[in-house]
Amino acid sequence: MNEDQVKGVGEKVKGKINEGVGKMTDDPAQEAKGDAQQVAGEARKQVGNAEEDAKDARGDSADRDKDAGSPAP
Repeated sequence: MNEDQVKGVGEKVKGKINEGVGKMTDDPAQEAKGDAQQVAGEARKQVGNAEEDAKDARGDSADRDKDAGSPAP
């Protein structure tokens, strides 16, 4: 798990809390802030997921390239 994934989840949690506070206090602005934080957190998490996928793909291709140069048993 990378930094963007962790911070994205944290931002989503903060957003959920702000949304709940907004609902409890009947504050539409607070609810909207919470909704926006959740969207931003999900976006950041997805960026982190894409980074991890790219890193995994680079590692997989490097492993294949390394194995391609090895003599067959």
